[in-house]
Amino acid sequence: MVCKVNIFRLILLTLIAVLTISSCTKKEKISNDPSLVLTFSADTVLFDTVFTTVGSVTQRLMVHNYNNNKVVVSSIRLASAGSTGFSLNIDGTPANAVNDVEVPAGDSIFIFVRVTVNPTNQNNPLVITDSILFNTNGNIQNVKLVAWGQDARFYHDEQLTGNVTWDSLKPHVIYGFLRVDTGASLTIEPGTKLYFHKSSYLAVSHLSSLKVQGNLEHPVRFLGDRMDPYYRDLPGQWDGIYLEKGSHDNEINYAVIKNGYFGISVDSAVNPSLPMLKLDNTIIQNMIGNDLYAYATNVRSTNCVFGDCGSAALALDFGGSYDFRQLTIGNYWSSSVRMDSALYISNYSYDSLGGKIFNPLTNAYFGNVIVYGQMDDEITLRNDGSAAFNFTFDHCLLKTKRNTSDPLHYINCIVNKDPEFMDVVNYDYRIDSISPAIGKGASIGVLFDIKGVSRGSNPDIGAYQYVPD
Repeated sequence: MVCKVNIFRLILLTLIAVLTISSCTKKEKISNDPSLVLTFSADTVLFDTVFTTVGSVTQRLMVHNYNNNKVVVSSIRLASAGSTGFSLNIDGTPANAVNDVEVPAGDSIFIFVRVTVNPTNQNNPLVITDSILFNTNGNIQNVKLVAWGQDARFYHDEQLTGNVTWDSLKPHVIYGFLRVDTGASLTIEPGTKLYFHKSSYLAVSHLSSLKVQGNLEHPVRFLGDRMDPYYRDLPGQWDGIYLEKGSHDNEINYAVIKNGYFGISVDSAVNPSLPMLKLDNTIIQNMIGNDLYAYATNVRSTNCVFGDCGSAALALDFGGSYDFRQLTIGNYWSSSVRMDSALYISNYSYDSLGGKIFNPLTNAYFGNVIVYGQMDDEITLRNDGSAAFNFTFDHCLLKTKRNTSDPLHYINCIVNKDPEFMDVVNYDYRIDSISPAIGKGASIGVLFDIKGVSRGSNPDIGAYQYVPD
Protein backbone atom coordinates (compact mmCIF):
# COMPACT_ATOMS: atom_id res chain seq x y z
CA MET A 1 0.00 0.00 0.00
CA VAL A 2 2.85 2.40 0.91
CA CYS A 3 4.57 1.64 -2.36
CA LYS A 4 1.46 2.52 -4.37
CA VAL A 5 1.03 5.79 -2.48
CA ASN A 6 4.63 6.78 -3.17
CA ILE A 7 4.22 6.07 -6.89
CA PHE A 8 1.06 8.15 -6.94
CA ARG A 9 2.83 11.03 -5.20
CA LEU A 10 5.73 10.81 -7.66
CA ILE A 11 3.40 11.02 -10.67
CA LEU A 12 1.51 13.93 -9.09
CA LEU A 13 4.73 15.85 -8.40
CA THR A 14 5.91 15.27 -11.97
CA LEU A 15 2.67 16.66 -13.42
CA ILE A 16 2.86 19.69 -11.15
CA ALA A 17 6.44 20.34 -12.26
CA VAL A 18 5.52 20.10 -15.98
CA LEU A 19 2.57 22.44 -15.55
CA THR A 20 4.72 24.89 -13.60
CA ILE A 21 7.40 24.94 -16.32
CA SER A 22 4.79 25.32 -19.06
CA SER A 23 3.12 28.22 -17.28
CA CYS A 24 6.47 29.93 -16.88
CA THR A 25 7.36 29.58 -20.60
CA LYS A 26 6.93 32.89 -22.32
CA LYS A 27 5.23 33.09 -25.69
CA GLU A 28 7.53 34.02 -28.59
CA LYS A 29 7.51 37.78 -29.00
CA ILE A 30 6.02 39.15 -32.22
CA SER A 31 7.80 42.15 -33.69
CA ASN A 32 5.77 45.15 -34.87
CA ASP A 33 8.80 47.07 -36.08
CA PRO A 34 7.90 48.74 -39.45
CA SER A 35 11.56 48.67 -40.51
CA LEU A 36 11.70 44.89 -40.31
CA VAL A 37 12.28 43.16 -43.67
CA LEU A 38 12.03 39.63 -45.01
CA THR A 39 14.77 37.99 -47.06
CA PHE A 40 14.08 36.06 -50.27
CA SER A 41 15.97 33.27 -52.04
CA ALA A 42 15.70 35.31 -55.27
CA ASP A 43 14.56 38.77 -56.24
CA THR A 44 13.11 37.45 -59.52
CA VAL A 45 11.46 34.13 -60.33
CA LEU A 46 12.20 33.55 -64.02
CA PHE A 47 10.54 31.07 -66.38
CA ASP A 48 12.00 30.26 -69.79
CA THR A 49 9.75 29.86 -72.86
CA VAL A 50 6.28 28.70 -71.83
CA PHE A 51 3.66 27.85 -74.46
CA THR A 52 0.17 29.25 -74.26
CA THR A 53 -2.17 27.06 -72.18
CA VAL A 54 0.73 24.75 -71.19
CA GLY A 55 1.68 25.02 -67.53
CA SER A 56 5.30 25.59 -66.60
CA VAL A 57 7.41 23.67 -64.18
CA THR A 58 6.97 24.70 -60.56
CA GLN A 59 9.53 27.19 -59.28
CA ARG A 60 10.27 27.54 -55.55
CA LEU A 61 10.74 30.76 -53.64
CA MET A 62 11.96 30.71 -50.03
CA VAL A 63 10.94 33.53 -47.66
CA HIS A 64 13.30 33.88 -44.68
CA ASN A 65 12.81 35.68 -41.37
CA TYR A 66 16.35 36.34 -40.15
CA ASN A 67 15.09 38.63 -37.37
CA ASN A 68 15.26 37.85 -33.66
CA ASN A 69 11.49 37.74 -33.22
CA LYS A 70 8.51 36.17 -34.91
CA VAL A 71 6.83 38.26 -37.59
CA VAL A 72 3.29 38.20 -38.91
CA VAL A 73 3.09 38.97 -42.61
CA SER A 74 -0.21 40.80 -42.94
CA SER A 75 -0.69 39.75 -46.55
CA ILE A 76 1.05 37.80 -49.34
CA ARG A 77 -0.59 38.22 -52.72
CA LEU A 78 -0.14 38.31 -56.48
CA ALA A 79 -0.17 41.90 -57.68
CA SER A 80 -2.38 40.93 -60.64
CA ALA A 81 -4.68 38.66 -58.60
CA GLY A 82 -3.97 35.89 -61.11
CA SER A 83 -4.93 37.68 -64.33
CA THR A 84 -1.47 37.17 -65.89
CA GLY A 85 -1.51 33.38 -65.62
CA PHE A 86 0.74 33.04 -62.58
CA SER A 87 -0.52 31.02 -59.62
CA LEU A 88 0.81 30.44 -56.10
CA ASN A 89 0.92 27.87 -53.38
CA ILE A 90 1.80 29.76 -50.19
CA ASP A 91 3.17 27.62 -47.40
CA GLY A 92 0.93 24.71 -48.40
CA THR A 93 -2.14 26.78 -49.27
CA PRO A 94 -3.02 26.94 -53.00
CA ALA A 95 -4.12 30.56 -53.20
CA ASN A 96 -3.02 33.78 -54.85
CA ALA A 97 -3.56 35.77 -51.63
CA VAL A 98 -3.36 34.87 -47.94
CA ASN A 99 -3.38 36.94 -44.73
CA ASP A 100 -1.61 36.82 -41.36
CA VAL A 101 1.15 34.35 -42.15
CA GLU A 102 3.39 33.72 -39.14
CA VAL A 103 7.11 33.21 -39.70
CA PRO A 104 9.05 32.29 -36.53
CA ALA A 105 12.41 33.88 -35.83
CA GLY A 106 15.16 32.29 -37.89
CA ASP A 107 12.64 30.25 -39.88
CA SER A 108 11.30 30.24 -43.44
CA ILE A 109 8.21 29.54 -45.50
CA PHE A 110 7.95 28.23 -49.08
CA ILE A 111 6.04 29.72 -52.00
CA PHE A 112 5.62 27.63 -55.15
CA VAL A 113 4.96 29.46 -58.41
CA ARG A 114 3.54 28.24 -61.73
CA VAL A 115 2.49 30.07 -64.87
CA THR A 116 0.15 29.37 -67.77
CA VAL A 117 0.23 31.86 -70.63
CA ASN A 118 -3.08 32.97 -72.09
CA PRO A 119 -3.41 32.67 -75.90
CA THR A 120 -2.89 35.83 -77.95
CA ASN A 121 -2.64 36.60 -81.63
CA GLN A 122 1.02 37.55 -81.45
CA ASN A 123 3.45 35.49 -83.49
CA ASN A 124 6.58 36.52 -81.64
CA PRO A 125 7.68 35.60 -78.10
CA LEU A 126 6.14 37.83 -75.45
CA VAL A 127 7.07 38.68 -71.88
CA ILE A 128 4.60 38.15 -69.06
CA THR A 129 5.38 39.90 -65.79
CA ASP A 130 3.82 39.95 -62.35
CA SER A 131 5.02 40.18 -58.75
CA ILE A 132 4.37 38.77 -55.31
CA LEU A 133 3.67 41.51 -52.74
CA PHE A 134 4.51 41.12 -49.05
CA ASN A 135 3.06 43.46 -46.39
CA THR A 136 4.89 43.16 -43.07
CA ASN A 137 4.07 45.80 -40.44
CA GLY A 138 3.18 48.20 -43.23
CA ASN A 139 6.48 47.53 -45.02
CA ILE A 140 5.80 46.48 -48.65
CA GLN A 141 8.30 44.20 -50.40
CA ASN A 142 8.01 42.42 -53.74
CA VAL A 143 9.52 39.59 -55.76
CA LYS A 144 9.26 39.89 -59.53
CA LEU A 145 7.81 37.11 -61.70
CA VAL A 146 8.89 36.96 -65.35
CA ALA A 147 7.93 34.42 -68.04
CA TRP A 148 8.65 34.27 -71.74
CA GLY A 149 5.48 33.05 -73.43
CA GLN A 150 4.66 32.27 -77.01
CA ASP A 151 1.48 31.68 -78.92
CA ALA A 152 1.27 28.41 -80.86
CA ARG A 153 -1.01 26.20 -82.92
CA PHE A 154 -2.22 23.17 -80.96
CA TYR A 155 -3.20 19.70 -82.17
CA HIS A 156 -4.77 17.11 -79.89
CA ASP A 157 -5.23 13.55 -81.24
CA GLU A 158 -5.78 14.97 -84.70
CA GLN A 159 -5.88 13.46 -88.21
CA LEU A 160 -4.82 15.57 -91.17
CA THR A 161 -6.65 15.02 -94.45
CA GLY A 162 -5.84 16.35 -97.89
CA ASN A 163 -2.65 18.20 -98.72
CA VAL A 164 -1.66 20.25 -95.68
CA THR A 165 1.18 22.79 -95.44
CA TRP A 166 2.56 24.13 -92.18
CA ASP A 167 4.40 27.46 -92.10
CA SER A 168 6.79 28.84 -89.51
CA LEU A 169 4.73 31.81 -88.31
CA LYS A 170 3.80 30.02 -85.09
CA PRO A 171 5.11 26.87 -83.41
CA HIS A 172 3.03 23.72 -83.76
CA VAL A 173 2.39 21.86 -80.48
CA ILE A 174 1.19 18.24 -80.58
CA TYR A 175 -0.69 16.55 -77.73
CA GLY A 176 -1.30 12.83 -78.08
CA PHE A 177 -0.97 11.93 -81.76
CA LEU A 178 -0.89 13.77 -85.04
CA ARG A 179 -1.68 11.43 -87.94
CA VAL A 180 -1.31 12.18 -91.64
CA ASP A 181 -4.34 10.21 -92.77
CA THR A 182 -4.50 7.76 -95.66
CA GLY A 183 -3.88 9.49 -98.98
CA ALA A 184 -2.94 12.80 -97.35
CA SER A 185 0.34 14.71 -97.21
CA LEU A 186 1.99 17.09 -94.77
CA THR A 187 4.51 19.62 -96.06
CA ILE A 188 6.54 21.53 -93.45
CA GLU A 189 8.17 24.76 -94.56
CA PRO A 190 11.64 26.06 -93.56
CA GLY A 191 12.09 27.27 -90.00
CA THR A 192 8.99 25.57 -88.63
CA LYS A 193 9.15 24.28 -85.05
CA LEU A 194 7.18 21.25 -83.89
CA TYR A 195 6.89 20.65 -80.15
CA PHE A 196 5.56 17.39 -78.75
CA HIS A 197 4.00 16.87 -75.33
CA LYS A 198 4.95 13.84 -73.26
CA SER A 199 4.27 10.54 -75.13
CA SER A 200 3.09 12.40 -78.24
CA TYR A 201 4.07 11.38 -81.78
CA LEU A 202 3.69 12.03 -85.50
CA ALA A 203 2.48 9.16 -87.70
CA VAL A 204 2.34 9.01 -91.50
CA SER A 205 -0.24 6.49 -92.70
CA HIS A 206 -0.49 4.10 -95.64
CA LEU A 207 -0.41 5.95 -98.99
CA SER A 208 0.49 9.21 -97.22
CA SER A 209 3.68 11.25 -97.27
CA LEU A 210 5.71 13.68 -95.20
CA LYS A 211 7.75 16.47 -96.80
CA VAL A 212 10.08 18.36 -94.46
CA GLN A 213 11.56 21.25 -96.43
CA GLY A 214 14.08 22.89 -94.14
CA ASN A 215 17.17 24.64 -95.40
CA LEU A 216 20.62 25.49 -94.05
CA GLU A 217 19.61 28.81 -92.51
CA HIS A 218 16.18 27.66 -91.34
CA PRO A 219 16.01 23.96 -90.37
CA VAL A 220 12.78 22.35 -89.22
CA ARG A 221 12.92 21.36 -85.53
CA PHE A 222 11.19 18.47 -83.75
CA LEU A 223 11.44 18.83 -79.95
CA GLY A 224 9.67 18.26 -76.65
CA ASP A 225 7.35 21.04 -75.50
CA ARG A 226 9.24 21.92 -72.29
CA MET A 227 11.69 24.77 -72.68
CA ASP A 228 12.89 24.92 -69.06
CA PRO A 229 16.68 24.42 -68.73
CA TYR A 230 16.24 21.03 -67.05
CA TYR A 231 14.51 19.68 -70.17
CA ARG A 232 16.87 21.17 -72.75
CA ASP A 233 18.86 17.95 -73.21
CA LEU A 234 16.60 15.42 -71.48
CA PRO A 235 15.81 12.37 -73.68
CA GLY A 236 12.44 10.64 -73.77
CA GLN A 237 10.26 13.77 -73.69
CA TRP A 238 8.12 12.58 -76.63
CA ASP A 239 7.80 9.42 -78.72
CA GLY A 240 9.03 10.05 -82.27
CA ILE A 241 8.10 10.00 -85.96
CA TYR A 242 6.45 6.88 -87.41
CA LEU A 243 6.57 6.35 -91.16
CA GLU A 244 4.11 3.49 -91.29
CA LYS A 245 3.99 0.61 -93.74
CA GLY A 246 2.89 1.80 -97.15
CA SER A 247 3.67 5.48 -96.64
CA HIS A 248 5.70 6.71 -99.60
CA ASP A 249 7.85 9.51 -101.01
CA ASN A 250 8.78 10.74 -97.54
CA GLU A 251 11.47 13.41 -97.65
CA ILE A 252 13.24 15.09 -94.74
CA ASN A 253 15.81 17.75 -95.51
CA TYR A 254 17.54 19.99 -92.98
CA ALA A 255 15.79 18.91 -89.80
CA VAL A 256 16.85 18.69 -86.16
CA ILE A 257 15.13 15.86 -84.27
CA LYS A 258 16.06 15.44 -80.60
CA ASN A 259 15.12 14.42 -77.06
CA GLY A 260 12.56 11.74 -77.92
CA TYR A 261 12.13 8.08 -77.20
CA PHE A 262 13.29 7.44 -80.76
CA GLY A 263 13.88 9.64 -83.80
CA ILE A 264 12.36 8.08 -86.93
CA SER A 265 10.87 4.61 -87.34
CA VAL A 266 10.47 3.48 -90.96
CA ASP A 267 8.28 0.42 -91.49
CA SER A 268 8.40 -1.95 -94.46
CA ALA A 269 8.16 -0.55 -97.96
CA VAL A 270 5.38 -1.62 -100.34
CA ASN A 271 7.74 -1.14 -103.30
CA PRO A 272 11.22 -2.18 -102.07
CA SER A 273 12.89 -0.74 -105.18
CA LEU A 274 11.84 2.85 -104.37
CA PRO A 275 13.10 4.92 -101.41
CA MET A 276 10.45 5.11 -98.72
CA LEU A 277 12.50 7.86 -97.07
CA LYS A 278 15.03 10.34 -98.41
CA LEU A 279 16.86 11.80 -95.43
CA ASP A 280 19.36 14.60 -95.99
CA ASN A 281 21.25 17.19 -93.94
CA THR A 282 19.50 16.12 -90.76
CA ILE A 283 20.64 15.81 -87.14
CA ILE A 284 19.00 13.18 -84.91
CA GLN A 285 20.28 12.93 -81.36
CA ASN A 286 19.68 12.22 -77.67
CA MET A 287 17.11 9.43 -77.96
CA ILE A 288 16.40 6.71 -75.42
CA GLY A 289 16.06 4.16 -78.24
CA ASN A 290 17.25 4.46 -81.86
CA ASP A 291 17.93 7.61 -83.81
CA LEU A 292 16.76 5.84 -86.99
CA TYR A 293 15.10 2.42 -87.03
CA ALA A 294 14.37 0.91 -90.45
CA TYR A 295 12.49 -2.38 -90.94
CA ALA A 296 12.62 -4.16 -94.32
CA THR A 297 12.49 -0.89 -96.18
CA ASN A 298 14.44 1.43 -98.50
CA VAL A 299 16.23 4.55 -97.22
CA ARG A 300 18.54 6.95 -99.08
CA SER A 301 20.53 9.45 -97.02
CA THR A 302 23.28 12.08 -97.32
CA ASN A 303 24.98 14.42 -94.85
CA CYS A 304 23.27 13.25 -91.67
CA VAL A 305 24.42 13.11 -88.05
CA PHE A 306 23.13 10.49 -85.62
CA GLY A 307 24.16 11.40 -82.09
CA ASP A 308 23.87 9.90 -78.62
CA CYS A 309 21.12 7.37 -77.98
CA GLY A 310 20.50 4.48 -75.60
CA SER A 311 20.40 1.79 -78.28
CA ALA A 312 21.76 1.48 -81.83
CA ALA A 313 21.92 4.92 -83.39
CA LEU A 314 21.16 3.32 -86.75
CA ALA A 315 19.29 0.00 -86.81
CA LEU A 316 18.64 -1.67 -90.18
CA ASP A 317 16.45 -4.63 -89.25
CA PHE A 318 15.02 -7.50 -91.33
CA GLY A 319 16.80 -6.75 -94.58
CA GLY A 320 15.96 -4.06 -97.11
CA SER A 321 17.95 -1.67 -99.28
CA TYR A 322 19.96 1.26 -97.93
CA ASP A 323 22.36 3.92 -99.14
CA PHE A 324 24.07 6.19 -96.58
CA ARG A 325 26.64 8.71 -97.76
CA GLN A 326 28.65 11.18 -95.68
CA LEU A 327 27.00 9.99 -92.47
CA THR A 328 28.41 10.64 -88.99
CA ILE A 329 27.43 8.30 -86.15
CA GLY A 330 28.79 9.25 -82.74
CA ASN A 331 27.28 7.39 -79.82
CA TYR A 332 28.59 8.46 -76.42
CA TRP A 333 25.37 7.81 -74.52
CA SER A 334 25.79 8.26 -70.74
CA SER A 335 22.23 8.41 -69.35
CA SER A 336 22.10 4.63 -68.82
CA VAL A 337 24.00 1.46 -69.71
CA ARG A 338 24.03 1.01 -73.50
CA MET A 339 24.09 -2.63 -74.62
CA ASP A 340 23.72 -2.21 -78.40
CA SER A 341 26.40 -1.11 -80.83
CA ALA A 342 26.01 2.17 -82.69
CA LEU A 343 25.23 0.39 -85.99
CA TYR A 344 23.05 -2.72 -86.18
CA ILE A 345 22.24 -4.63 -89.42
CA SER A 346 20.29 -7.88 -89.80
CA ASN A 347 18.51 -9.95 -92.44
CA TYR A 348 16.11 -11.75 -90.11
CA SER A 349 13.50 -11.15 -87.46
CA TYR A 350 10.93 -13.19 -85.53
CA ASP A 351 7.23 -13.85 -86.01
CA SER A 352 4.57 -13.64 -83.30
CA LEU A 353 5.32 -17.21 -82.21
CA GLY A 354 9.03 -16.59 -81.88
CA GLY A 355 9.99 -18.32 -85.11
CA LYS A 356 12.78 -16.86 -87.18
CA ILE A 357 11.79 -15.20 -90.47
CA PHE A 358 14.13 -13.95 -93.21
CA ASN A 359 14.29 -11.05 -95.63
CA PRO A 360 17.21 -10.29 -97.98
CA LEU A 361 19.49 -7.37 -97.32
CA THR A 362 19.79 -6.57 -101.00
CA ASN A 363 22.16 -3.68 -100.41
CA ALA A 364 23.57 -1.62 -97.55
CA TYR A 365 26.07 0.89 -98.89
CA PHE A 366 28.00 3.16 -96.54
CA GLY A 367 30.16 5.74 -98.32
CA ASN A 368 32.45 8.12 -96.39
CA VAL A 369 30.76 7.19 -93.10
CA ILE A 370 32.02 7.51 -89.51
CA VAL A 371 30.80 4.91 -87.00
CA TYR A 372 32.27 5.58 -83.57
CA GLY A 373 31.45 5.62 -79.85
CA GLN A 374 32.65 4.47 -76.45
CA MET A 375 32.00 0.72 -76.89
CA ASP A 376 34.79 -1.60 -78.01
CA ASP A 377 32.85 -2.68 -81.10
CA GLU A 378 30.29 -0.30 -82.57
CA ILE A 379 29.13 -2.53 -85.46
CA THR A 380 26.79 -5.53 -85.16
CA LEU A 381 26.10 -7.64 -88.27
CA ARG A 382 23.41 -10.33 -87.90
CA ASN A 383 23.52 -12.58 -90.98
CA ASP A 384 21.52 -15.79 -90.72
CA GLY A 385 22.69 -17.11 -94.08
CA SER A 386 19.18 -17.97 -95.24
CA ALA A 387 18.82 -14.69 -97.14
CA ALA A 388 21.12 -12.28 -98.96
CA PHE A 389 23.33 -10.07 -96.81
CA ASN A 390 25.03 -7.53 -99.02
CA PHE A 391 26.87 -4.61 -97.42
CA THR A 392 29.76 -2.33 -98.32
CA PHE A 393 31.81 0.10 -96.25
CA ASP A 394 33.54 2.40 -98.73
CA HIS A 395 36.20 4.79 -97.36
CA CYS A 396 34.74 4.70 -93.86
CA LEU A 397 36.13 5.27 -90.38
CA LEU A 398 34.95 2.41 -88.18
CA LYS A 399 35.30 1.29 -84.61
CA THR A 400 35.09 -2.49 -84.73
CA LYS A 401 36.78 -5.75 -83.81
CA ARG A 402 35.73 -7.31 -87.09
CA ASN A 403 38.09 -8.45 -89.78
CA THR A 404 37.97 -5.65 -92.33
CA SER A 405 40.40 -7.13 -94.83
CA ASP A 406 37.66 -8.45 -97.17
CA PRO A 407 37.67 -6.07 -100.19
CA LEU A 408 34.15 -7.10 -101.12
CA HIS A 409 32.82 -5.44 -97.96
CA TYR A 410 35.52 -2.99 -96.82
CA ILE A 411 37.15 -0.55 -99.25
CA ASN A 412 39.97 1.66 -97.93
CA CYS A 413 38.55 1.89 -94.42
CA ILE A 414 40.20 3.40 -91.36
CA VAL A 415 39.72 1.17 -88.33
CA ASN A 416 39.80 2.02 -84.62
CA LYS A 417 41.24 5.49 -84.95
CA ASP A 418 39.50 8.23 -83.00
CA PRO A 419 37.77 10.64 -85.43
CA GLU A 420 38.58 13.50 -83.00
CA PHE A 421 35.14 15.03 -82.76
CA MET A 422 35.12 18.62 -81.52
CA ASP A 423 32.98 18.16 -78.38
CA VAL A 424 30.97 14.97 -77.86
CA VAL A 425 29.66 16.16 -74.48
CA ASN A 426 27.81 18.96 -76.23
CA TYR A 427 26.89 16.89 -79.32
CA ASP A 428 29.38 18.68 -81.59
CA TYR A 429 30.43 16.00 -84.10
CA ARG A 430 32.47 18.21 -86.37
CA ILE A 431 35.98 16.86 -86.84
CA ASP A 432 39.02 18.61 -85.39
CA SER A 433 42.20 19.56 -87.25
CA ILE A 434 43.98 16.32 -86.23
CA SER A 435 41.19 13.99 -87.36
CA PRO A 436 42.27 10.98 -89.46
CA ALA A 437 39.05 11.48 -91.44
CA ILE A 438 40.34 14.61 -93.15
CA GLY A 439 40.87 14.11 -96.89
CA LYS A 440 40.36 10.33 -96.70
CA GLY A 441 36.94 10.10 -98.36
CA ALA A 442 36.06 9.08 -101.89
CA SER A 443 34.27 11.25 -104.45
CA ILE A 444 30.78 9.77 -104.23
CA GLY A 445 28.64 12.60 -105.56
CA VAL A 446 27.91 14.58 -102.37
CA LEU A 447 29.42 17.93 -103.32
CA PHE A 448 28.65 19.93 -100.17
CA ASP A 449 28.60 19.04 -96.49
CA ILE A 450 25.78 19.53 -93.97
CA LYS A 451 26.89 23.14 -93.45
CA GLY A 452 27.01 23.90 -97.16
CA VAL A 453 30.82 23.72 -97.34
CA SER A 454 32.24 22.48 -100.63
CA ARG A 455 33.96 19.11 -100.32
CA GLY A 456 36.27 19.76 -103.25
CA SER A 457 38.32 16.95 -104.78
CA ASN A 458 39.44 15.46 -101.42
CA PRO A 459 36.30 14.99 -99.34
CA ASP A 460 36.53 14.24 -95.64
CA ILE A 461 34.76 11.25 -94.09
CA GLY A 462 31.51 12.06 -92.29
CA ALA A 463 28.85 14.73 -92.52
CA TYR A 464 31.20 17.64 -91.82
CA GLN A 465 34.02 18.86 -94.01
CA TYR A 466 36.81 20.23 -91.85
CA VAL A 467 37.15 24.01 -92.08
CA PRO A 468 40.35 25.60 -90.63
CA ASP A 469 39.83 28.47 -88.21
